[in-house]
Amino acid sequence: MVRCLGELVRHSSPLALLSGIVLSSVIGIAAEPTRMTDEALTLHRQSFVFDGHNNLAMQLRKRPDLTADSVDLNAPQSKLHTDIPRLRRGGVGAEFFATFVSADSVKKGTAVRETLEQIDQVVRLVKRHSDAMEWAGSTADLDRIHKADKVAALIAVEGGNAIENSLVVLQTYFKAGARCLALTHDDTTEWADAALDKPKHKGLAKFGEQVVTEMNRLGMVIDLSHASEETALDTLSLSTAPVIFSHTGAHQLAPHPRNVSDDVLKAVAKNGGVVMVNFYSGFLTTETVKAYEKRTKAAADLRKSFKTDEQFQIAIVAWLKEHPLPTTGVKDVVDHIDYIGKVAGFDHVGLGSNFDGVVSLPQNLEDVSCFPHLTQEMLNRGYSREQVQKVLGGNAQRAFREVEAVAKRNSGESATTAAAGGGE
Repeated sequence: MVRCLGELVRHSSPLALLSGIVLSSVIGIAAEPTRMTDEALTLHRQSFVFDGHNNLAMQLRKRPDLTADSVDLNAPQSKLHTDIPRLRRGGVGAEFFATFVSADSVKKGTAVRETLEQIDQVVRLVKRHSDAMEWAGSTADLDRIHKADKVAALIAVEGGNAIENSLVVLQTYFKAGARCLALTHDDTTEWADAALDKPKHKGLAKFGEQVVTEMNRLGMVIDLSHASEETALDTLSLSTAPVIFSHTGAHQLAPHPRNVSDDVLKAVAKNGGVVMVNFYSGFLTTETVKAYEKRTKAAADLRKSFKTDEQFQIAIVAWLKEHPLPTTGVKDVVDHIDYIGKVAGFDHVGLGSNFDGVVSLPQNLEDVSCFPHLTQEMLNRGYSREQVQKVLGGNAQRAFREVEAVAKRNSGESATTAAAGGGE
């Protein structure tokens, strides 16, 4: 029997900070730990786990007590979901570490600097832990690092606002080591609509189409997790390489704007992409979507009513005790895997935990050591060995290989055109 225990992430906003402190006391009776079988543990050890979205870099940026030069990931990190001992227990083969800057950074003119600084933080952090981790820039790197029994660290840029409307900046991030870009975060950019913001372009604007084409040329993975449905469908019809949704879910099971519709799932299947299921409790069920929306509104109202953080925290604790948040568990995550697999096909579903970026997680999925619980639940539901391994990471690896193949093919075509006198 294996039990996962982890501490919730604490963010800088009063609500998020408070949620990280009190959620465990208001969500009710703890779920039974997963009963792990030898079959599941053996299969998990033999599989490649590819997590599409981890926010450790954001924690290093936001927490003054944690930096790439000070944090020791070889030691247990109680304030994080991620450290090397737990990565090993979770059998993790690869992590996409996301870098993030706010939309305000564009207005301040600091987006590029902040993004490059975060990329540098990830690179330096990985170098400091080179006995257990290594930066990966290609699928060949993934294979090599896995054979060396290390964790492959990949870098993603979360939010197209970070390129400041420049393809040259996009190319710079790629050269610096980033291998993925989310076209939007929560804010609509000047060239792509976001899921949680008002639409301005009815999907992709002309420059957004140029970004998609350039990412295909570079061999950079397109992430549509925060994109509007129109942006997602535009991109899926335009991209010649598979795309990913690095941390999302099925809208049919949890009607939140961040989750994707059946139309999008079917388009992903045609594109060859992968929808990677988010573990955040607020995106997993109809009940949690409603409860977390209610909590957000209550917190905003209470924040206006109290002058100090201390008064606010007392008030929101009282509110949460009167309005307990629903529990979620491993089964809720696998429900999304089931649904996406049935609509898009089991070649098009994966895992995108969102660890170190959320304030509430399913019980028995509290940190990076917990991935084996998903393997057990999939076997409990009758998944084949092949299906389990595809979901854990095989599909993500395949999509990344195809992204590289498209870039290589585009490079060959460009060279042929130039040799024929058609290039400039």
